Amino acid sequence: MAGIFEVFIDGDSFFRFRLKSPDGLVIAISTPFEDKPSVVAGIAAARECAGMGLVTDLCPAAVVREPAVTVRPGTDAQACHEPRKAVDAFRTRAKELRRASTAPRWTGAA
Repeated sequence: MAGIFEVFIDGDSFFRFRLKSPDGLVIAISTPFEDKPSVVAGIAAARECAGMGLVTDLCPAAVVREPAVTVRPGTDAQACHEPRKAVDAFRTRAKELRRASTAPRWTGAA
């Protein structure tokens, strides 16, 4: 289901529209418009641009940090990491077996 546009009059007696998601969450609220035909034109412009709009990332470039490892008191930090090594080794072996079983098989002559 698509979003819903609602036209309303704000506290300053201007026309505005809001875009609501199917579950009722307000996604966007427009700028004020003087009359109803202009707010309808604003909705048409929003519909036209929304599907094809480009995304511009204005966030500053930052280094992605690894999540901190939490060690409970009374446990050995090295022992916490050993099971992960075993799981990684199992996954690597599983990939090798899968590659071997999916090799092309040529049956008969053409």
